[in-house]
Amino acid sequence: MSDFAAPALLGHGPAPMLSILPDWLDPVTILGNEAIGFWVVIIACAIIFAETGLLVGFFLPGDSLLFTAGLLTSTGHMPVNIWLLVGMLIVCAFVGNQVGYVIGAKAGPAIFNKPDSRLFKKDHVEHAHAFFEKHGGKALVLARFVPIVRTFVPVIVGVARMNMRHFVIFNAIGAILWAGGVTTLGYILGDRFPWVQKNLDIIFIVIVLLSVIPIFIELAKAFLSRKKV
Repeated sequence: MSDFAAPALLGHGPAPMLSILPDWLDPVTILGNEAIGFWVVIIACAIIFAETGLLVGFFLPGDSLLFTAGLLTSTGHMPVNIWLLVGMLIVCAFVGNQVGYVIGAKAGPAIFNKPDSRLFKKDHVEHAHAFFEKHGGKALVLARFVPIVRTFVPVIVGVARMNMRHFVIFNAIGAILWAGGVTTLGYILGDRFPWVQKNLDIIFIVIVLLSVIPIFIELAKAFLSRKKV
């Protein structure tokens, strides 16, 4: 087992970046409590579900929590097999987005069928529907990797009534790449590179930066295509 242990267990302070967060938002503190056993895995799954499926979960630390879960599993501080953990997190991420879609599909028409206002316009729904029918798959997968955005996109897609079969397919792809990929990355790097364990603040910053790169690329492409027209 690695010398790394959760700060809550050894009395070490959290990583510099994470010190500004309350304990209940610090992924190392959340997942580092070995005293509650397998319940820590349930908590991780609940957080991923809430962040991807419930609008109120937009502030939760999805990326950093997934990476930390993989890291703590590799060092033996989470009592779960990595493949079971990855499978559970993928399922929760998938179901979460499905719930978000249903929320949008059920609540959206009630909002947008009202007379146009400054914030809610029927044209916005029509434009969103056209956008997600054309770019929906790519947008859904990319949104998985962008904090806050991944919480609201499935709801918007539900409002726009994107084809359900299309949504399910790309929802599954996004859940596998995001929940499975980030967790596995934490597992692979966690026990092999001590530097990663000691510099989680830098790792989390890098994860966030990498998450937004695809969005900037797509925005740049859209901007350049408009200039050509």
